[in-house]
This record gives sequence, structure tokens and C-alpha cells, in this order.
Amino acid sequence: MWKEFKEFAMKGNVIDLAVGVIIGGAFGKIVTSLVNDVIMPLVGLLLGQMDFSNAFITLGKGDFATIAEAQAAKVPTLNYGLFINNVVDFLIIAFTIFIVIKQINRFNRKKEVKEEVAEEKATKPCPYCYVEIHKEATRCPHCTSVLESP
Repeated sequence: MWKEFKEFAMKGNVIDLAVGVIIGGAFGKIVTSLVNDVIMPLVGLLLGQMDFSNAFITLGKGDFATIAEAQAAKVPTLNYGLFINNVVDFLIIAFTIFIVIKQINRFNRKKEVKEEVAEEKATKPCPYCYVEIHKEATRCPHCTSVLESP
């Protein structure tokens, strides 16, 4: 099953891309919830009960307790708290993608090393000029000597 999953994950297929987009969207929702419902409340608690989701600066006249009140009054606001939430959200997603790509690259490197080892075993030295040739070669491409059949 793991082998099938690796093959699926490594294929460059449009369906795979579509599945990735769907999973990415769902993952984005999870990360957004993590940021909004877990991380930022803890950060707010550490900073003295600050609620980042309601941190804003009013750019017009009036004093409002929440962003919703300011928006209902059609007063422009600078919502820096929501921006901070989105930055943290982005950083978590970017770090997660970095870790996933790093693992994929690690798997690919292992695969390349195995292929190189297999290629190395598939060669032999020419008995006349000592150049590495395919082990089943019947003629050396370097010195053109006729070789014995393997």
C-alpha cells in the first residue's frame, strides 16, 4: 500500500494535481482553524488578553469595539490583527509544504542512488581498452573490439 501511495504521489498527472488541490484546500482550513482557534488565542493570552481577530485601527471618525461594528457603520479600518493571523497561517502552510517537499526529494534521491547502483552493476570493463561498457555489449564502442558473448 505504501509503495502504491509513493507511485501515486510521484506521478505527474492532472488527476493527481486535482486531488492535491482538494487536499490542500482542506488542509488550509485545518491550518486556519489552528491559527485562529489555538495559536493566536495563546499568543493573545501571553500578550495580555489581546484578541488578534479584532485588532484594528479605524481610518475614519468614530470609536468602535469590533471590526464588524466599524464595517456596519461603513468606516474604513486597517485590520492588522487579521493580517497577523493570515501571516501565521501562511508560515505554517509554507513550513508544512517545505517538510513534504523535503521528504519527497529524500525519497527521489534514494531512488536515484538505487538506479545508479543498478547501472553500475550493469557495466563491465572492456578487456582490451578497459573502458566501462554495458555488460551485455558484444562490441566496445570505444576501441571497437569484438567481445565474447556474455
